[in-house]
Amino acid sequence: MVKKLQRRPRRDESLSREQIITAAIELLDSGGESGLTFRNLSGYLATGPGALYGHVENKRDLIEAACSAVIDPCVDLPSTDMLPTAAIRHVALAMFDAMDAHPWVGSALAWAAGQSTMVSVLERIGQQVQALGVAPDRHWVTVSVLLNYILGVGRQNASNAQQAQRRRKAERAEVLGEVANAWLQLDPDRYPFTRSIAAQMSVHDDRADFLAGIDLILAGIGR
Repeated sequence: MVKKLQRRPRRDESLSREQIITAAIELLDSGGESGLTFRNLSGYLATGPGALYGHVENKRDLIEAACSAVIDPCVDLPSTDMLPTAAIRHVALAMFDAMDAHPWVGSALAWAAGQSTMVSVLERIGQQVQALGVAPDRHWVTVSVLLNYILGVGRQNASNAQQAQRRRKAERAEVLGEVANAWLQLDPDRYPFTRSIAAQMSVHDDRADFLAGIDLILAGIGR
């Protein structure tokens, strides 16, 4: 659901890059990438567009900076003594939660693969893969599987939540219940498996399912 952001009083003091990025994140959260324009941002900050261009070059630069502000804390580990598997789980869950709270982040990361933010994520996960003893010639494929899973599932989860709110304006339990009921009406001879998991579908937890997938990948790496 798009939040209505109020215009702030006209400011006289100069803006910092951090203030601009914070405001950009708020606009992205409320209206997505289409809701972030320099006109909207300057109006929200009660300043002129010229004050923004002194800190950011263009919209792409601004989104990359906003993405960095959201994702960079995800790669920080609470302890330097964490086991590699625990570190991967920590980073993965932090990114999942970040994409859930900021649905635009997933697509921003997808087209910013060469930027410092994505490189930081790659480096953090890659170091843990090395620590797990994965053979060097398997580093790329192993890290790719982890990153593709984290970004793909995180983006899909955020997209599903947004679509449910826009289309039905219903609570998650109600939407899942409708899907489960529809599955139960399927032909039992043609869809025996789908019918058998209908009850699980209606009460599943997306975050827990995501972590279960990470654990399956880590178990495969361990073998």
